Amino acid sequence: MILYLLGVLVIAVGIAVSIALHEVGHLVPAKRFGVKVPQYMVGFGPTLWSTRRGETEYGLKAVPLGGYVRMIGMFPPRAQDGGRLRRATSNPFHQMVEQARQDSLDEVGPGEEHRVFYRLPVWQRLVVMAGGPVMNLLICTALITLILTVHGVGNNTSTVSAVAECANTDVSDADCAGQPPSPALEAGLQVGDTIVSVDGTAVTDWSGTTYAIQNAGEQAVFVIERDGERRSLTADLVMRERPLMNADGTLQLDGAGDPVWGQAGFLGASPTFVYEPQPVSAVPGVVGEMFTGTARIILTLPQRMVDVAQAAFGTEERDVDGPMSVVGVGRVAGEVASEGVLGVADTVAERFWIVLSLIASLNMALFVFNLIPLLPLDGGHIAGALWEGLKKAWARVRGLPVPGPVDTAKALPVAYAVAVGLLGMTALLIYADIVKPISLG
Repeated sequence: MILYLLGVLVIAVGIAVSIALHEVGHLVPAKRFGVKVPQYMVGFGPTLWSTRRGETEYGLKAVPLGGYVRMIGMFPPRAQDGGRLRRATSNPFHQMVEQARQDSLDEVGPGEEHRVFYRLPVWQRLVVMAGGPVMNLLICTALITLILTVHGVGNNTSTVSAVAECANTDVSDADCAGQPPSPALEAGLQVGDTIVSVDGTAVTDWSGTTYAIQNAGEQAVFVIERDGERRSLTADLVMRERPLMNADGTLQLDGAGDPVWGQAGFLGASPTFVYEPQPVSAVPGVVGEMFTGTARIILTLPQRMVDVAQAAFGTEERDVDGPMSVVGVGRVAGEVASEGVLGVADTVAERFWIVLSLIASLNMALFVFNLIPLLPLDGGHIAGALWEGLKKAWARVRGLPVPGPVDTAKALPVAYAVAVGLLGMTALLIYADIVKPISLG
């Protein structure tokens, strides 16, 4: 229980720090460019604690589902009337937009007109709004660098950790009476032997070893290293119908994405699992794979939410690779810290590294999700600034008057709809993580 609570605490602190640094990514460039920032808050809802430093109030709020940096002048005035509220309109959406615009302008005090957000050059607005997601990307990259270079990547090596007693894989080693010995045992393979080559094909890990055994036929010559010396062993392999592997250790798949089955040799030996530190040069590739994987999840989020609803209110199982709420992430972190993952994380130190990788994944998710070009997400403001920059560049090329700021306030109805959708999605995920949680065990 103590390890479970410790795992939950570590992930909770990691999420809080990630949110806080995300907002710092907005705060620092905004202040650097002269924008007035009245508030920097981690969380939403009632304020639990706050303090004022200069013109900015810093604080923590009760609901730890995000944060915000409040900058004055987020919405520009309407060009035709200086931004006055159009009280005569009967359209509720127009009233919503105009009220928000007026509230934004009311924050601008005397002499602060030059410190509003909408007056920043396009490139500075891009830096301010992209600063938050970029901060999450930097956190993810820093954690992945630490994990890869210090802890390493788990890999099944070609060193033997166990030798099966019998050739019949349907019979346990403890009940092998009357069964022939396994090819590994009969050939003289021992625990601690490192397989160097199979039938003349050099191998460096278990994926290569398995692939070579698969294609060796009914007999194979193994060069092994034992006590610093190399020797050759000949094994009469047992041919079995098995899923076929590729040289990189992945399953061979047919056109429909199903595993390809075929006759393959069975040896009866198990690999040794170790964590191998990687060079820094491996970091970009891993981060890139995390980005593309997360982007695929985001792009298919509507369908995944349907799957979550079917699991929460039906009999379907949750997808291990599906979305989770902070409740689900905390639960997984607690399970990892107390139980490990499928027997791999069998020490407290290794479990800590897995929890750290969860925090890295969360930061990648924050980076990708916040780039969605919809308000109130950062990507909505970035899209508005890019559109404004494009319009101004086109006007300069055509010799036309330079247009004013893009009126992002007009997108507020969409922003409110997105916010409601996000709240609904969060509520569904929290409910699903309570009644039908994802388990990595």
